[in-house]
Amino acid sequence: MIRSAIVFLSLAAACSSPVKSDQEIFSEQQREVLDPVKETELEPALPELEQKLISQGLVDVQQVVPGVKIELKYSTTDNFFGKDVYGDHVRCYLQPEVAEMVGKAQENLQKENPNLTLLIYDGVRPLSVQQILWDSLDKPDSIKPLYVADPKVGGLHNFGVAVDLTIFDSEADSVLDMGTAYDYFGYAAYPDREKQMLAEGKITAAQISNREILRKVMTTAGFQGIGSEWWHFNAFSRKQAGEKFELIQ
Repeated sequence: MIRSAIVFLSLAAACSSPVKSDQEIFSEQQREVLDPVKETELEPALPELEQKLISQGLVDVQQVVPGVKIELKYSTTDNFFGKDVYGDHVRCYLQPEVAEMVGKAQENLQKENPNLTLLIYDGVRPLSVQQILWDSLDKPDSIKPLYVADPKVGGLHNFGVAVDLTIFDSEADSVLDMGTAYDYFGYAAYPDREKQMLAEGKITAAQISNREILRKVMTTAGFQGIGSEWWHFNAFSRKQAGEKFELIQ
């Protein structure tokens, strides 16, 4: 009799369960196929170079600094070497604390000039890319260091603690006039020669004033400029960088 009662209850439960429609069955099958797929796996993979930079502890500056603009000149032919050495790598990477310093500079800039924003031309430069630039430079090895760091010893870009940049005016939809293009190797680009270049009519007072805006926001954020390139700023000295970080491969 107990057995008959169990059979009766089982049949009753089966009869009371709703019958699934073909559409419900199809929807369940779709979920079974899609659920195991993570959203990140559906996104395009990062270029191999960027994956290597992230694995070495660097960060994407645009993920740290809201509103900063990026135009990697070495992902174009618009540079001193006339060569695209980055390919599909178009994001700027720096050491995390250096990216935070860029954020402070951006904040300082927009406090006084809400229509202005930093535009970065280059950040970290892996040694593999540095070697390409070194080999591409048609100069004797003895004077190449005047233009590009020797990859055997590395420079501050190779540590991820140097940044090349300018200022973009969103109202004018153009960069501020700094007197020369990026990667211009001549006295007109030298901060150390500005008075001389102004006297000779090679640059104007307005162009110097634009450079001073850039220098002010960068130095107040902890960067130091150099005497021969208005666009280049270092977060640390070569000695400090070597003590704190590894060269980026």
